[in-house]
Amino acid sequence: MSTALLLLATAGCAPAAIEQAPATALPPPATSPATETPAGAPLAEFFQKYDEAQLSLSPETKAYRGIRDGDYGKWDDVGDEAEVARHKLQQATAAAMQGSYDPATLSGDDALSFELFNAQAKREESLFAFRHHNYLFNQMRGAQSQMPAFLINIHRVSTVAEADAYVERIRGLGPIIDALTAQSAERAKMGIQPPKWVYAYVISDIENLLKPGNALIEDIGAKVGKLDIAAAEKTRLVDAANAAWATSAGPAYTRLLAEMKRQQPGAPTADGVWRLPDGKAYYEALLASYTTTDMTAAEVHDLGLAEVARIHGEMKTIMAQVGFKGSLPQFFEHLRTSPQYYYDTREAYLADVDKHVKAMEARLPAFFNTLPKAPLVVKAVEAFREKSAGKAFYQSPSPDGSRPGTYYVNLYNLRDMSKTELEALAYHEGVPGHHLQRAVQTELTGLPPFRRFGGFTAYTEGWGLYTEELAKDMGFYTDPYSDFGRLGMELWRACRLVVDTGIHDKRWSREQAIKYLKDNTPNPDGDIEKAIERYIVYPGQANAYLIGKLKIMELRRRAQAAMGPRFDIRAFHDVVLEAGPVPLDILERRVDAWIAADKG
Repeated sequence: MSTALLLLATAGCAPAAIEQAPATALPPPATSPATETPAGAPLAEFFQKYDEAQLSLSPETKAYRGIRDGDYGKWDDVGDEAEVARHKLQQATAAAMQGSYDPATLSGDDALSFELFNAQAKREESLFAFRHHNYLFNQMRGAQSQMPAFLINIHRVSTVAEADAYVERIRGLGPIIDALTAQSAERAKMGIQPPKWVYAYVISDIENLLKPGNALIEDIGAKVGKLDIAAAEKTRLVDAANAAWATSAGPAYTRLLAEMKRQQPGAPTADGVWRLPDGKAYYEALLASYTTTDMTAAEVHDLGLAEVARIHGEMKTIMAQVGFKGSLPQFFEHLRTSPQYYYDTREAYLADVDKHVKAMEARLPAFFNTLPKAPLVVKAVEAFREKSAGKAFYQSPSPDGSRPGTYYVNLYNLRDMSKTELEALAYHEGVPGHHLQRAVQTELTGLPPFRRFGGFTAYTEGWGLYTEELAKDMGFYTDPYSDFGRLGMELWRACRLVVDTGIHDKRWSREQAIKYLKDNTPNPDGDIEKAIERYIVYPGQANAYLIGKLKIMELRRRAQAAMGPRFDIRAFHDVVLEAGPVPLDILERRVDAWIAADKG
C-alpha cells in the first residue's frame, strides 16, 4: 500500500507522515494567500502562496519535500488549535479563490486546478468534524512507530547542522509523545479507542524502542559516521543523541507505555467504527472521500461479492491449467501450506524482486511515453516496526532528488509473503505502479504544489492495482502460478470491499472477517490476520483500490472501442498520468474528451 500529514493521509493525500507537535507551536499564517496575491495575478501564484503558508505550518512536509531550513529540527504541531488553523487556511483559501477567479475564464489546466482545489476543500470539510476519530496509536500508522520511521527514512544528514537538527527532533519527541499520550487518554474518555487487540502491537513497538541501542540511536550513529568530520565531533553528536533520548524521548515513551497498559484492560472488543460517536456518518464520509464516488456501503459490499465470484471463475481456469485435482478451496489450502511457494531467506525474496523490477523497467518504454526520473530502491521494513507494520508500502521521492522512491516490503514472516504474489506486489508498489505514477506526479513541475504532492486514494491505489493487470498485457506472469498470484492480489482487493464494509457497516467481528478471507482467498493465515487488522484501524481506505482500478479499465476499454486501431496505450497512459491524481469522475471526463478529440 501507499503512505503526509495524518489529516491529509486520512483523506487519501500526500506522502505518509504524522501530525506532530513541536515544543513551541508554530504560529498560524495571519492571512489567507488571497491577501498576499495581487489582484489579477495568475492562479499559479495564488496556489504558490497557499503552499508557502502550508509549509510554514509543517516542518515535516518541508522535510518530505527535501527542504532543510531553520525548521529542520522541528515537528508539526499536534494540538487541536493547530489542526483548526490548518483547516481554516485551506477553507479560507478555497473561498478566496472562488471570489477572485472565474473558472469560465481560466485556461484548461488552471480550470482543472480550480476544480480540484474545490474538491479537496469539500472533502476535508466533510471529514473535519471527525478529526478526533482516528486512533493516535495503532499498528499501522501509529505515532509510536511513525515518528521514529520519519527520522530514519526522511531526515537526511549531510552536515553537522543537520545532525544537530536530528538530535533536536529526538529531544522534541518527548513533549510531542506526552501531548499525544494526553490526547489518547482524552479520546478514550470519549469512547474513541482502538480494539483491545491493537494495544499488544503498540506496546511491542514501544518496548522495542526502549531497549538499549534502539533504532534511532543506531540510525544517527550510522548517519554521523558517514560525515567527513573530526572523530571528536562525531562523538559529540552521538552523545547528544543519547542524552536527548535518555532525558526526553525515552521517559515520554515510558509514560506512553504506562498509558497504553492502563487503557488496554478496558479497551473495546467490538472492531468496527460503527461503535464510535456518529460512527455511521464517519464511515460514510470516509467511503466518499476514499472512493471519490457516492456509493453506499451496501453497494460497495455487493460489488465486492460480485467481483469475488468473477475472479474465482478465472482462478479455476488456471487451476485446471496447472493440473490441480480438487476444488478451488483445496487449491487455496495447497498454496497456503506448501513450503515450495515461500522463500527461505530474505535475501532470496529481495533478489527476485530486483530481477522482476529490472525486467519491467526495460519494458516500460513500449507502454509509456512519460517515465520517472527518480530512481526506485527496495528496502525491508526496519526491525523495530516490522512486527506491526503493513505488508508493503511505498514512499515517494523528494522533489529535489535527495531521496529516491522507496518500496518497503515487510519480511518479518516469510510465510506471509508468497512467491506467487511477488511479481504483482512488486509491480504495484514499484513500476509501473506507485513509483512510476507518484514519481511522475512529483516531477510535473508545471502543476501547483497541491497537485504535485497531494492525491486521491481511488486514483492512486486504483492505478497501482490497474498496473498489476497491465503487467500481464506487457508480457509478464509467464509462470501460471504467478498469474494466479496476480488474480489472488485482485481477489484480495475484491474481498476488501466485502470485509471492510462488513466490519464497519454490517458490524462483523474481526473473527468473522478473518474467516471470510480464509474461505475465499489463498493467502496465509498471518497475511489474512494482519490485513483484517489493518482494515479495522484504517476504515474505508481499502475500498478505493478495486473501485479505482475498475474505472481505469472501463475507460481504457471505452477508448479502445471508440478508437479501434488508432488507440495508443502510451497516449492513454499520458491522459491518465499527466494531470496528476484526480477524482474518478474527472478522470472519466478527461478520457472522454480525449476520445472526442480523436473523433474530431
